[in-house]
Amino acid sequence: MLHRIDLRGGVRDPRRLLPRARLDVSAAVEQIRPLVAAVREHGYPAIRAASERFDGVSPEVLRVPAEAIAEAEGTLDPRVRAALSESINRARRVHAAQRRSDHTTQVVPGGTVTERWVPVDRVGLYVPGGLAMYPSTVVMNVVPAQEAGVRELVVASPPQKDNGGLPDPRVLAACALLGVTEVYAVGGAQAVAMLAHGSAVDPDSTAFCPPVDLITGPGNIWVTAAKRLLRGVVGIDAEAGPTEIAILADHTADPVHVAADLISQAEHDPLAASVLVTPSVELADAVDRELARQVPATRHTERVSTALTGEQSGVVLVADLAAGLRVVDAYAAEHLEVQTESAREWALRVRNAGAIFIGAWSPVSLGDYCAGSNHVLPTGGCARHSSGLSVQSFLRGVHLVEYTQDALRDVAPHVVALATAEDLPAHGQAVTARLPEGAS
Repeated sequence: MLHRIDLRGGVRDPRRLLPRARLDVSAAVEQIRPLVAAVREHGYPAIRAASERFDGVSPEVLRVPAEAIAEAEGTLDPRVRAALSESINRARRVHAAQRRSDHTTQVVPGGTVTERWVPVDRVGLYVPGGLAMYPSTVVMNVVPAQEAGVRELVVASPPQKDNGGLPDPRVLAACALLGVTEVYAVGGAQAVAMLAHGSAVDPDSTAFCPPVDLITGPGNIWVTAAKRLLRGVVGIDAEAGPTEIAILADHTADPVHVAADLISQAEHDPLAASVLVTPSVELADAVDRELARQVPATRHTERVSTALTGEQSGVVLVADLAAGLRVVDAYAAEHLEVQTESAREWALRVRNAGAIFIGAWSPVSLGDYCAGSNHVLPTGGCARHSSGLSVQSFLRGVHLVEYTQDALRDVAPHVVALATAEDLPAHGQAVTARLPEGAS
């Protein structure tokens, strides 16, 4: 089922040979540009028209009533409630440890620089609602924002025909469990535009969604395009593309596990990428046999088959695990599993991955829900330079500079010298004007 790329002969730069989904975000930006402009100029009517066009439903009031959020929590399946509560608790333990403390450095006697970590004031959290519903994404976005100390959290999620034009009830229930009360039934590019520019949310303009400072959360290509277009107007966490799993495995890996994990990510989206990197042809053959057995038995067979047979998925054969390590570093997967002998040792050598899952008992789906880690991760090779969502995503470092007169006098000649070298004499004058004549 998976096509094969044979790199056992070695290659200097494997990146251009590795499977990857092709997304033309730039073209999507141009397609959604008029919609984003309409939301900026007209607000509510443009949002409602876009919801009717793309979601087939247009709630008259975009903000979800508080009683609907409470009702969703009250009717939540007890097993799902228990699972969400456990997910929240585990995520809190991990993310609470990420909070940074302010630190003051004495540069010289009388001269200090303090770095303060200040949370963003208002954050918009996008929760997708297309091929699947993601209450877990509410957890992954809200928990780090709360642990960072964000004052106002806003959730936007697409309206659902089968829920009276409200977002999915499990999404609403997750909001209730986390204490989030400002929720909007808006999806797609129009949601990102509403969060970035602000808008009235009812026909009489009696209720308003103020603009946010930062938008986080995954979405489809239209959400990604809107985030790219509005970057700068508002802070953006990342441009999330289709989900990815790469598995670095050797002959010790269980092909049943490997196949199941490849399928688990393929069921997200027909463009999802599932990549196996291995020096073992025997394992690759066994995984193919397992896929042939497991795929017909899975619920979303057509979606999974499309993803696994697409150009973004495949088996990469390598000479040995060292070569495999070079390949997975070049690929920089959103999710990387290491199923090898001495798996932890190999995992610690990985440089580029959104999250790394070590050994046979740490599947990606554990991280999606209840590992305590965050599942909002960089895709499309962005793990080479970016991190997943964390408390740090919601904090800004601010330097406080405090010098005494004597400390300023001591450094004044250096400031003046550099200001003169850059032909900015007023910079130097701003220092010497504070000091007795001739001090510099």
